Amino acid sequence: MTATPIVQFGTSRFLQAHADLFFSEGTPPRALTVVQSSGDPARAARLGALAAEGGFPVRIRGRQAGRVIDEERRVTSVTRTLSTATDWEALSRVVTEEAEAILSNTGDAGYDPRPADGAATPDQAMSFPAKLYHLLAARHAAGAPPLTLFPMELIPNNGDVLKARVLEIAAAQGAGAGLTEWLGQCLWANSLVDRIVSAPIEPVGAVAEPYALWAIEAQDGLRVPVEHPSVRVVPDLEEIERLKLHILNLGHTAMVAFWKETGGAPDAVVRELLAGDVGARMRQVMQAEVLPGFALRGMEEAARAYLDETLERFANPFLDHRIADIAQNHAQKLDRRIGAFLRWVRAVAPDFEAPVLDALCATEIA
Repeated sequence: MTATPIVQFGTSRFLQAHADLFFSEGTPPRALTVVQSSGDPARAARLGALAAEGGFPVRIRGRQAGRVIDEERRVTSVTRTLSTATDWEALSRVVTEEAEAILSNTGDAGYDPRPADGAATPDQAMSFPAKLYHLLAARHAAGAPPLTLFPMELIPNNGDVLKARVLEIAAAQGAGAGLTEWLGQCLWANSLVDRIVSAPIEPVGAVAEPYALWAIEAQDGLRVPVEHPSVRVVPDLEEIERLKLHILNLGHTAMVAFWKETGGAPDAVVRELLAGDVGARMRQVMQAEVLPGFALRGMEEAARAYLDETLERFANPFLDHRIADIAQNHAQKLDRRIGAFLRWVRAVAPDFEAPVLDALCATEIA
């Protein structure tokens, strides 16, 4: 089997229409092993189909630069699939012998500590950072060089956070100075990803909008995992991250909250909600609370432009973006998208008033 220099943790439709597509289309094309870290048996069929001969489809539908795009592309980058629940030995070999880079998208709660994280040997009940620690420790023990890690979870400074969590686990495991130093020599990249991915194509594949971004914060020695128009190295992620997290993602989460309040239909999609009361309430909170918050941070012009672009993306007539999918991990998203926005603005304007956003956070806590 072809060696896979990229090992990806996560099997989501987002990854299929984002990084997996970039690795297939980029220069040079890169082969990857996709790993299911959850052990969820319901996704076993998806895992098996990802590496099927001929690849899988991604349908790009929407408007870009004033023209309609409606085309199908094939993803052929996935050459092997494994599960941490059943294929640990094979996975450890791939990470040790083949990997040059590891990327992950394990969900907003993927880094949360779990009771099993203290076990001396790998356990399926561990969090992703704990599993990653054991894989990296095995690579170090085999004398393999440090590698680059590209976490894609929607967590500010995700590379720094993942590094700190792995080092915390290493300390708890009694890792020696050599392993600890080696872990520090790995490159832990902060990155931000953006693409609206909506309907699935069974058994694998997805429908996605034309817009796509994988922004990676520059650091000494870092090389992008693939050359692609949607992959950008930037000196600092702050502005991109704030706009995406506190406009696009906050807008989605506010719509979920308003939809929940009204007992909305479970199959409702974003573009339909945007045209009704839920969309009107979201636009109102953007104008009355979100844009003034960005203004206090000196980013009003950039925020207004990004909001216009975001609303156009939400209204994409081709995308059936189910609100129920966005509602997953809603409590964590409220804190990381809305709560974090309020903390960010109030760090410079403690008296900043945002009654609707405050109420959304308070309702979930209650």
